[in-house]
Amino acid sequence: MPTIIVGDSMLSKLVLLIALAGIVASTTLRANVDFVENVREYEQIQGRIVSGHDAALGQFPYQAHLRAIDQTFRILGCGGSVIHESWVITAAHCTANNRQITVRAGLIEMNSAEYISDSWDWYNHPTYSSDNPGAVQPNDVALIKLNSPITFSSNVQRVRIQPSTEAFSDYSEERLIASGWGRTWTQAAAATTLQWTYLRGVDDALCLSLFTSRIVNSNTICARWYNVTSQSVCQGDSGGPLVQYKDGVPTLVGVTSFVAGVASGGCHSGHPGGFIRPGPFLSWFQEVTNVDFESLDDPTPAPTPEPTPEPTPEPTQEPTPEPTPEPTPEPTTEPTPEPTPESTPEPTPEPEKPDETPEEEEEDDDDDDISELLKKLQVKVRVEVNLKKYKKVAGKTKEIEHIKYLPIE
Repeated sequence: MPTIIVGDSMLSKLVLLIALAGIVASTTLRANVDFVENVREYEQIQGRIVSGHDAALGQFPYQAHLRAIDQTFRILGCGGSVIHESWVITAAHCTANNRQITVRAGLIEMNSAEYISDSWDWYNHPTYSSDNPGAVQPNDVALIKLNSPITFSSNVQRVRIQPSTEAFSDYSEERLIASGWGRTWTQAAAATTLQWTYLRGVDDALCLSLFTSRIVNSNTICARWYNVTSQSVCQGDSGGPLVQYKDGVPTLVGVTSFVAGVASGGCHSGHPGGFIRPGPFLSWFQEVTNVDFESLDDPTPAPTPEPTPEPTPEPTQEPTPEPTPEPTPEPTTEPTPEPTPESTPEPTPEPEKPDETPEEEEEDDDDDDISELLKKLQVKVRVEVNLKKYKKVAGKTKEIEHIKYLPIE
């Protein structure tokens, strides 16, 4: 790392700038500490995934988090499920047209993952159009090959995939569980702690009538709120698991794909969300991975007791009426643009003042040095520095307040 030497004057201003930058960062950039998906989400609406509960570490050991960078360097967050020591299943719209995906597992908060690995190797289902990931599509499923295998533990385990014999089971009125770090309300901020909620399976015919055959086919399963109207998955939960517990063992019965759009009331409207059944794709999974997921040699994960939360309080709002036909669906992930280095405008130089003294010119040089230094530190703030100057006027020392704006990129 290069050594930077600064003078006393420059050092004092640098300390001031860093202090001011710290104040700004503590109030507006805190959500950016781990991930930039939440950078623009300054006003959180209190809630859960939606209307869910905080998860405990190890409660959902198959849950994975994905951080993807697309071709324009936007960053998005998705969920996934560990299905093998070297494979994670997710939604195809979470992987389409990306440059890199970082997979985390064994965590409930982003900064405490037991497993983390980058991946450049993933497979979208052949019938999914990767050229249009912003459009809701059927068969929205993908597999990610991990760069390094997972060592299973109490916090990281694979989940049993829906077998072919149950691929088209009717889950209407069945209690299911969804989990993820997605938005906690329509257009609200994403969760910082893994959330989970109960959902109830919806009849296939009702699902089809609501979303039409353009989106829903026999590989789709729909689920809506269980005992509170607002319970749902939301943006950021894409690719995450929908499971059913049998004899204490969770089975993956759905991959989170879409929810009702804002125009139809959004995530908390009471409309069902859409999930992709993994069972119908088992032959494709085996073709891609060379793994027979119905007869894995891996030991079956130890049974995990089904979550039993505290009684859910009654909703604080009037119950949402039953959904009207054909809500507008949208994918359950929403990329947040992140400016690239090329898009950052160069600082606009200040005009020279005719009465500028050599001392002021030296301080301007210091300002340029500070700007360059903070560029390297990647601090992006606009700082107003109030400097007091003194000069002699008619033989007397006069105090002059001098305000300078330092645009620091």
